[in-house]
Amino acid sequence: SDPCSFSSFSTCLTKHLNLQLHVDFDRHVIRGKVQLTVEALEDRFSTLDSRDLNVSSVSVNQQTAHFELGPKHSFKGTPLVITLPFDLSGQQVIVEVTYETSPSAFALQWLTPEQTAGKKQPYLFSQCQAHHCRSMVPCQDTPSIKHTYYAQVSVPKQLVAVMSAVRDGQEVDPQDCGRIVYRFRQPVAMPSYLIAIVVGALESREIGPRSRVWSEMEFVDKAASEFSETETMLKTAEDLAGPYVWGQYDVLVLPPSFPYGGMENPCLTFATPTLLAGDKSLSGVIAHEISHSWTGNLVTNRTWEHFRLNEGHTVYLERMIGRRMEGEQFRQFKAIGGWKDLQDSVNTFGANNPLTNLVPSLQEVNPDDAFSSVPYEKGFALLYHLEELMGGPVFMGFVKSYIQRFAYSSVTTDDWKNYLFTYFKDKVDILNKVDWNGWMFTPGMPPVKPYDTTLADACIALTQRWIKAKDLNVFSQSDVKTLSSHQLIEFLSLLLQEEPLPLSHVKRMQDVYDLNASTNSEIRFWLRLCVRCQWEEAVPLALKMATEQGRMKFTRPLFEVFNFEKYREEAVRVFLAHRAAMHPVTSGLVAKDLK
Repeated sequence: SDPCSFSSFSTCLTKHLNLQLHVDFDRHVIRGKVQLTVEALEDRFSTLDSRDLNVSSVSVNQQTAHFELGPKHSFKGTPLVITLPFDLSGQQVIVEVTYETSPSAFALQWLTPEQTAGKKQPYLFSQCQAHHCRSMVPCQDTPSIKHTYYAQVSVPKQLVAVMSAVRDGQEVDPQDCGRIVYRFRQPVAMPSYLIAIVVGALESREIGPRSRVWSEMEFVDKAASEFSETETMLKTAEDLAGPYVWGQYDVLVLPPSFPYGGMENPCLTFATPTLLAGDKSLSGVIAHEISHSWTGNLVTNRTWEHFRLNEGHTVYLERMIGRRMEGEQFRQFKAIGGWKDLQDSVNTFGANNPLTNLVPSLQEVNPDDAFSSVPYEKGFALLYHLEELMGGPVFMGFVKSYIQRFAYSSVTTDDWKNYLFTYFKDKVDILNKVDWNGWMFTPGMPPVKPYDTTLADACIALTQRWIKAKDLNVFSQSDVKTLSSHQLIEFLSLLLQEEPLPLSHVKRMQDVYDLNASTNSEIRFWLRLCVRCQWEEAVPLALKMATEQGRMKFTRPLFEVFNFEKYREEAVRVFLAHRAAMHPVTSGLVAKDLK
């Protein structure tokens, strides 16, 4: 069973969802009707996941069915227990639930016009991963179950709706001529966490034969030029992993409060606007989300305890795309940066914390609290280590075969490992020497660090010069002239791992490198370094960056202003002033950070 879900996949399986959604911006709710095509496997009970939903009626094969909402759990929500009107084991039935979401539904963020780029129309977006779909749709909210879906979404006529599916036309709402109904179909079976909806003043531009970019008018042309490499990346990924099965591959640039760098919703990748900085950090995020079309969306972790199967493989595939497009040194360089992100996560959680296991137990653990770079970077490090043991990048052959073998299904680490041993049956003696327990079930850093450091060496050398400097006049703009933006970001993150620099050093760094002038969010994030060194002038800049966008990678660490005694109250005041505009996942975690 899935420790994060009430629904049992041994009693029934959802095969298809038919959604009718009415988006109400005045009340911040979605009025919904969902028809679930369910295969009843045994007995007369069917349990769905729900969270803060107001359920008004349930029917089974058009007969009214008895339902009750069980006790509320802190993060799993409430089981919706439906009694089937007759014994249907072995049959497919249609369960229809009429309901309304809560204004504070975890999956949904409602933005006022002031929180958008255009300032004229409201905006709605969803973020269902890991276990929040249940606050938008009553369903079997577990990655172990995959289903197709069809949706009809009614929105005010001045707005546009898009979903994680193929667009299937639109018409004036027959119930209200001031509204439009947009239709969507998703013919490829997928887990509930990949259902996604966005409603806003959206425009789109074509960026390839199967791709458009969507955003508000203010961003759309800039986004179209920034995402121009999308088709090249898709073709590279297909070459590595097999055919792209989802038809359309669109990108949606969200408003700044979106809490992640990207989200791999099928047919419609979500991307943070912090990527629109005219540099290569964009290509890494898009390569990552494109890769999820195979690892994550096509082959899915059965529960969130096996999240490494989604993310470790996706980082591996993303860096193989980078290798094809930029060379092997680039891949090594990204791997070293990832190793440092992993070190940060291990330091934050604590080296003995079981949540730093590659395969953690999530019994009574909120998946949002377990989110870190561990499944990404420890997961990648294991695959890279296996690549070295198995004879180099030919290991990609295994990854492609694994994808084809388990396509359209959900898998566990044991499924993956058994297939690895089958695929490399002539190298089982080498595989048996791998410290599997050390990699999978032991907290802290991995047992092996496997990367080449050529491109990182220049960053390490510059870091050491700053740490040891007595005379600050030896530094000039030419120090960073030859560094790529990736290397400059790496240099700044290396400094974060050291003892805080003297304030004089940080001021000199700004004088010679002018880092505050950068439009690249990853470089502007050097403000974290300034705050650590207690540079007072940096505090308002740090709090501004923490609140003008909501990507957790930046927002949470920038609120470390809280650790600066003199500005502790200011940090709390700024957080409280901006809390309502933040995504609920972000505001919940920042509130914990600020105690």
